[in-house]
Amino acid sequence: MDNNFDVIIVGTGAAGLFAGLCLPVNLNILMITKDKMENSDSYLAQGGICTLKSADDFDAFYQDTLKAGRNENNPESVRIMIQQSPQIMKDLMDYGVKFDRDSEGNLAYTREGAHSEFRILHHQDVTGKEITSKLIQQVKLRNNITVIEEATMLDIISENNRVSGIIMENNGDVIQINAKVVILATGGIGGLFKHSTNFRHITGDSFAIALRNNIQLENINYIQIHPTTLYTTKPGRSFLISESVRGEGAYLLNCKMERFVNELLPRDVVSNAIKKEMDKCKMPYVYLSVMHMDHQQIQTRFPHIYDQCLKEGYDMYKEPIPVVPAQHYLMGGIKSDIFGKTSMENLYAVGETACNGVHGANRLASNSLLESLVFAKRAARVIKDEIENIDFNPQYVDVSKYDKDRLMKENQKLIMNEIKRKDGEFYDKWCKS
Repeated sequence: MDNNFDVIIVGTGAAGLFAGLCLPVNLNILMITKDKMENSDSYLAQGGICTLKSADDFDAFYQDTLKAGRNENNPESVRIMIQQSPQIMKDLMDYGVKFDRDSEGNLAYTREGAHSEFRILHHQDVTGKEITSKLIQQVKLRNNITVIEEATMLDIISENNRVSGIIMENNGDVIQINAKVVILATGGIGGLFKHSTNFRHITGDSFAIALRNNIQLENINYIQIHPTTLYTTKPGRSFLISESVRGEGAYLLNCKMERFVNELLPRDVVSNAIKKEMDKCKMPYVYLSVMHMDHQQIQTRFPHIYDQCLKEGYDMYKEPIPVVPAQHYLMGGIKSDIFGKTSMENLYAVGETACNGVHGANRLASNSLLESLVFAKRAARVIKDEIENIDFNPQYVDVSKYDKDRLMKENQKLIMNEIKRKDGEFYDKWCKS
């Protein structure tokens, strides 16, 4: 393999895949992923993807996003995301993505927590799988994109605050890869938590590398706890019970089988209310009930969730299911502008890895896939315009100093210490258990 590329993309979630597809086909692109291509958190997304249904909804969509983010959002980022959402939906459908439709053939929209309107497109309860699988198909058709699976980024290569490549480990070999541009799209930090909806290999490698290389981070302590994952004593990734289930009318119940919170409040509010009830009842979970809802509606809208609950021994039609909050999403990340540019020249960050302020302190449901795609496309546009003017002089790096196992352990400590430094209360509440 040639070790010199125009662009390296680290990560094969929605943001990384879409960035690669939006770059010109004459660029030589390397895409690496820590696991298999489809094993990204984008693939796991259940509920849907927000879009501007009509111009009349812009103000409400904008205000809903700011309200969920506690008004700490970057207004420009929010406006861009909403304005460009219809074009992103068109792009996805052009790539073959199928969204659910009503009996008359029109796009079907749903609503989730903290949304004032129905504006979320979906594909049953596996929207992320539908989107990312179609993007993966397209990437595999591109002759200019080389994909290496089960490759771990250990470091970036830089000089005078300008990136020129990465150090990666693949099949036990540590390799230097050079490139004019590097795009970080490695997702969040869920693998560092005991309870998380994320894949276990999503361990925030980009953030530890950023800390080591003096790349600016932003709000790394802004971590979203999802209110409802299926309670289990088994190890591994927590199974998400989509917010859409509550959006369609499910009830949260305490140990007395009483409702205790408005189920459609922002996620942080609902998660804290659940934690309070769990502590009060001295139970490791609360309940989610769909027993009052139409069974056919559940089977049609949430077949994957229903089947998974059955596998765990719960029939949603006949009994409430036990649910517990779990780490879900990182609103903070590597500080970036509205084109994905970071504080290091020629280094970009997109998707959950980036923080351009679009989510504020708490993400609005189903804005993550949209944000990933909007800003990945914008990053690709700027790279297209600027890459020919980049002076490329790769430097030699002694790769023998890199020990993957040692680095992974150090990375976890580095990130968790930074979260604790930024927000000790959050760390004590959610990171210790």
